Amino acid sequence: MTIQEAQEKIDGWIKTVGVRYFSELTNMAILTEEVGEVARIMSRKYGEQSFKESDKQKDLADELADVLWVLLCIANQTGIDMTTALEKNFEKKNIRDASRHKDNEKLQ
Repeated sequence: MTIQEAQEKIDGWIKTVGVRYFSELTNMAILTEEVGEVARIMSRKYGEQSFKESDKQKDLADELADVLWVLLCIANQTGIDMTTALEKNFEKKNIRDASRHKDNEKLQ
């Protein structure tokens, strides 16, 4: 599935099953919650924190998909084509960071 297809599929789901989009501000709060759930898994799986019993069944892939879902909802409701946005972002990074990481002694 392409990013554009994902945006279209989410839009269709929202308009049929989901009834309507939450407000942009509500979706921003939901995005923050979902990123927090990713952080919780990461800190326990790759960091020093241990899993609580209630966290052991959490799935990183599912939580990342939740983040992407809400991000694409925000893009849809604000009229942003994420394919174009990502392509422009690559262009920016290729100019700005052309040698930055190669020259970073910390990455050698």
